[in-house]
Amino acid sequence: MIVVKNLCKNYGTKKAVNNVNFCISKGEIVSLLGPNGAGKTTLMRLLTGYIEPTSGEVRIFDKDIKAERLACLQKIGYVPESGFLYNDMTVAEFLHYTAQIRGLTAEEFSKNLKQIVENLELKTVINQKIETLSKGFKRRTGIAAALLHNPEILILDEPTEGLDPNQKFSLRNYLKNYGKDKIIIISTHIMEEVEAMSDRVILLNHGKLVKDTSPEELKELFPEHNIETAFYKITSEAE
Repeated sequence: MIVVKNLCKNYGTKKAVNNVNFCISKGEIVSLLGPNGAGKTTLMRLLTGYIEPTSGEVRIFDKDIKAERLACLQKIGYVPESGFLYNDMTVAEFLHYTAQIRGLTAEEFSKNLKQIVENLELKTVINQKIETLSKGFKRRTGIAAALLHNPEILILDEPTEGLDPNQKFSLRNYLKNYGKDKIIIISTHIMEEVEAMSDRVILLNHGKLVKDTSPEELKELFPEHNIETAFYKITSEAE
């Protein structure tokens, strides 16, 4: 479980995350929504311990991430929007390097790699240098690296960026299956993705949590019954 309590992050006078509270349990796929500058990236960095809060706390399976970051990170896989990859490595080399950093045994790596390469359809590029890959394959390589240690929590920033429609469909199905007994948090601007994958929506604006609901309930808030319209009206009202 993730527990976020009275979480704040200030940059000078700017409140990037302003007194945010929520809990997420296993089996939930949560879409993190908000206009540009709403605080989504800052919140994800707080959830992974990449930055420390000004006040409040994040607990990962009852551990304070500020006090026990390394223990918490063993439970987390994170792919930022600009995922870091070593372009001079092949896909196989990069995944092997990631597994070594994670402390996986050769047996664990071999088993997990086979499943992930198959599920993310990386077999055709496994021995190809990352610098030669398309944007979509680079994205999937980053996600594969985050999945190698079979994390209980997967946090993805714009996971389908650069993927073609077939690749998006395949990845969404995989993530929905993976998320049945895990926690997945997805930051996205694609409303189709929210409806296709999410059990829950956390909507931020100006650093504040303005809605915590399901995609279906979000659509029903306005006569248009449209998630894009709801997003626009809620974030405009919060200006």
